[in-house]
Amino acid sequence: MKENSKIFPVEKMCRIFQIHKSSFFRWRKRTPTARSERKARIISEITRIYHWSQCRYGSPRIAKELDSLGIKVSRKFVGQIMKENHLRSISKSKYKKTTNPSRINNAVENRLEQIFKASRINEIWVSDMTYIETAEGWLYLTVVIDLFDRKVIGWSISETMRAKNTSIASLAKALLNRPLQHDQELLFHSDRGIQYTCSEFTALLSDTGQITQSMSRKGNCYDNAIAESFFKTLKVELVYQNKYKTKEKAKKSIADYIENFYNTCRRHSALGNLTIEEFQNQQSIKK
Repeated sequence: MKENSKIFPVEKMCRIFQIHKSSFFRWRKRTPTARSERKARIISEITRIYHWSQCRYGSPRIAKELDSLGIKVSRKFVGQIMKENHLRSISKSKYKKTTNPSRINNAVENRLEQIFKASRINEIWVSDMTYIETAEGWLYLTVVIDLFDRKVIGWSISETMRAKNTSIASLAKALLNRPLQHDQELLFHSDRGIQYTCSEFTALLSDTGQITQSMSRKGNCYDNAIAESFFKTLKVELVYQNKYKTKEKAKKSIADYIENFYNTCRRHSALGNLTIEEFQNQQSIKK
């Protein structure tokens, strides 16, 4: 009735709905309770965070984001509000492995053994490559992730699958962003793709004198689950939501996602739904 009061006379609507006119005016003048005002603010914040994340966040991450703002609510409550307001996070679909193993027998043993935890920075890095489709053809994204804080510390987007543009370029960037200290020993894990078994790449690892190479077992995607999971997240939250007309637009979009969302703002379930920066600060305090 309030929404239509400028269109229809209030008295007529009261007669139709069998409501006393004085009751309607009392209701309109009522003072909102503190509880209803708080709920309205929370709904507003949930909606804002949901759209800020571009529909990527579900109730656990939104609840954590609210907590960081000093708003204490349960994940269940957030989920209820999202359901009532038709706010549904982008669901994850199955990810297909696309890299091809090397035919050259230069593979090394799996030293990681699916233990995806690191106690410090530069202890374990994982790497992988995936394909990105555009109207102008394929692009190849290669990433290096530090298992300690799940940050993408090195990445490259190339138009060829040559090692110098993929595995070598991303590793060089990772070493630049997170230089190894003289006393640090690093385990570098990847699949058995030719980009990781070729002599140019293995020589780069050997030259550091501090990196031991590890590779997934043949055909076992779970051995490199963290890198696989990153690509699944990237594709569901970004790539599948866009149809890239040009390679340049795809490159800019992916770069923005990695540097300005995934590495900075996104909350990671593996880090207790903290951002990478919050996790790093938490670890610094513990020390």
